[in-house]
Amino acid sequence: MKREAVEELVTSIVETIIADTDMELVDVEYVRERDWYLRVYLDKQGGVDLDDCQMVSEKLSEVLDKKDPIKENYLLEVSSPGLDRVLKKEKDFIRYKGSKVDVQLFKPVNGSKQFTGELGDYTDTTITIITEKETMTLERSAIAQIRLHFEF
Repeated sequence: MKREAVEELVTSIVETIIADTDMELVDVEYVRERDWYLRVYLDKQGGVDLDDCQMVSEKLSEVLDKKDPIKENYLLEVSSPGLDRVLKKEKDFIRYKGSKVDVQLFKPVNGSKQFTGELGDYTDTTITIITEKETMTLERSAIAQIRLHFEF
């Protein structure tokens, strides 16, 4: 099963598992690093706790064991997206508009591939980032990743 198909299937399963809870599915990743990892990121008001992650992990494992759609051996991780979460969905851009973000581009703009600034307006095709020096409207296709900025 291809990576995208695994992610779609797991998304559907997890959304069913958490339907009657106050949790939301943030993202699903099926990636090969040294081994294959199936990562599920959950969130809720006040943050998810270990019991939330354990419940979803157990129910998801049960369904995946029955259906057995993934042929490779993989490690399942269910967790919070963390303080520096990746923004991907429209609801992320709505929720975090005005927040400080780190933007990584595929190709340099003005000599740099990384910017930190305030998340401004967005459309289906563009995102505006307000930096200390300028306001930049970037094509979404040029953006490799946008994360919430975290200062230590």
